[in-house]
Amino acid sequence: MSNDFIFDFSTPHTTAFIQNAKHLDQVRQWQTEHLPKLLDLILTQASLPEPLNAACRYAMSNGGKRVRPLLALSTFLMLIQTGDHKNHKNNLTKKLQMVCRAMMAVELIHSYSLIHDDLPCMDDDALRRGQPTCHIVYGEDIALLAGDALQSIAFEVLSEYYEEAPADEAVAYRLTQILSTRARRMVSGQMLDIKGENQILTQDELEAIHRDKTGALIEASVMMGAICAGAAQTAALSDLKLYARTIGLAFQVQDDVLDITADTITLGKPAGSDEKLEKSTYVKLLGVDGAQDYANELFEEARAQVKIKHWGNNNLLLQITDWLQTRKF
Repeated sequence: MSNDFIFDFSTPHTTAFIQNAKHLDQVRQWQTEHLPKLLDLILTQASLPEPLNAACRYAMSNGGKRVRPLLALSTFLMLIQTGDHKNHKNNLTKKLQMVCRAMMAVELIHSYSLIHDDLPCMDDDALRRGQPTCHIVYGEDIALLAGDALQSIAFEVLSEYYEEAPADEAVAYRLTQILSTRARRMVSGQMLDIKGENQILTQDELEAIHRDKTGALIEASVMMGAICAGAAQTAALSDLKLYARTIGLAFQVQDDVLDITADTITLGKPAGSDEKLEKSTYVKLLGVDGAQDYANELFEEARAQVKIKHWGNNNLLLQITDWLQTRKF
């Protein structure tokens, strides 16, 4: 991949966005406008042969909620608006380039995991985000390789472009470390989830699975956003990690509820697939009402973790928490 892949965000409009974005709608609009273009550009730079290129683009083309890059960007904005560097234009655009790489990397890892998760040897799903899954369109062999390729590209995105400045190399190293360890945990959680099928698990065992399978990448997203804002050695990083762990578990419990209560069209994937595979879920353990109550408790705990901290514009994380709690898919 070319080292010439550089984002030009040095415009007054971009600087104003970084300094002044206070509402989730603003952040989602910016992400919707820029992230698909950046992902398209990075896949073009990768120069993958066909049909591997087409399969990768297909998997990335319907982005879904894109919660993980949104968490990275929102965390970054919250902290950057609080710091004393907020008025230095060059520093702001440089840091935005960093967080854009983090956003792309975490979305590439998430997309690779979904391709593999849908394979017949895993959950054997034919529908994802309202479209046929990658292996249905391109075959299992190409889908498997597409997932592998997206994973590799994710780490290319983080590691390149930082070769000239030692300070940037340090940030790239930290981002790569965070993402690689959480991606490993995600895979471990997926394995435990598979082995937990047809089993009666305790709530502690179920939580251990999903803190890794679902929560690890959400944790990475928040931490990477904080690192890009300059919070590598601050107490804020530990506090944000705690928030991410809570919101990640809440996200999974809510997913378990939606798998039972929502329909296939709304979900964009087969409803009731957890029950079909006899997976261990919070609904199976606590019932629908009990699982929803537990999800609500976790969302409220996440809000409390944000409110007690002095992070400046913590309203962004509060809005994301509200949005995730009320989502229908």
